[in-house]
Amino acid sequence: MSNRITISDLYKNKQKSKIVMLTCYTAPIAKILDNHVDILLVGDSLGMTVYGHNNTLAVTKRMMIDHGKCVVDNSKNALVVVDLPFGSYETDKIRAFDTAAEIISKTNAAAVKLEGGKEISETVEFIVSRGIPVMGHIGLMPQKINLKGKFLSVGKNKIEEKKILDDAKSLSEAGVFSFVLEAMKSELAKKITKNFDTISLGIGAGQHCDGQVLVIDDLLGLFSNFTPRFVKKYSNLESIIDKSVKQFSKDVKDRKFPTKKYSY
Repeated sequence: MSNRITISDLYKNKQKSKIVMLTCYTAPIAKILDNHVDILLVGDSLGMTVYGHNNTLAVTKRMMIDHGKCVVDNSKNALVVVDLPFGSYETDKIRAFDTAAEIISKTNAAAVKLEGGKEISETVEFIVSRGIPVMGHIGLMPQKINLKGKFLSVGKNKIEEKKILDDAKSLSEAGVFSFVLEAMKSELAKKITKNFDTISLGIGAGQHCDGQVLVIDDLLGLFSNFTPRFVKKYSNLESIIDKSVKQFSKDVKDRKFPTKKYSY
């Protein structure tokens, strides 16, 4: 029997403790994070952090399946959610379900995540009604980067605020168990969290959400291309790795490695 955290567990505990979610793409990181988080999100952010793309748009279903299976296979406690990549679900609900079903069956993840609000709610309802749990994502939506040209915070005026509230309502009614609230005013995220039973997970959305999420590479200081305002770096692994490799290179060139201690 699996000892993994379930969606039911998240709902039972959300009043007692904040929910913790981090992105995860690889086996070594999965094994470490699994002891400290409630949810592991195999995010399409891997397009930027793992593959070096400028955005998430080039991520494929194959990538999500491979990394999703890797994370599931190398964790045993956290609930695992896998992103549906750009272009794999927007055109119609049947295609969206087929994508979600393939990802779930090939990774054994617990749920999928997709971006969008009211315009995608019918698709969400279709997927959920057929047995696949869905996590929503509203506010700043990285897959829509080309509409504005860069990543910008949202909900800055009454029109934007109303749209986001309508999106939250539509997704909640469609059956998402949770939604990510990204890069929005803290008071707006607070209002969403208060008005809907759906679990809210904030990333740049203030402290009033039911839980918090960050991209693991941002948290560890491994991705220096772009650091959003809402990221707190808990380490600077880029500098540590650079220093370690620099010393290794020097030791090899100076014939200081390997010594007898590291030889047979």
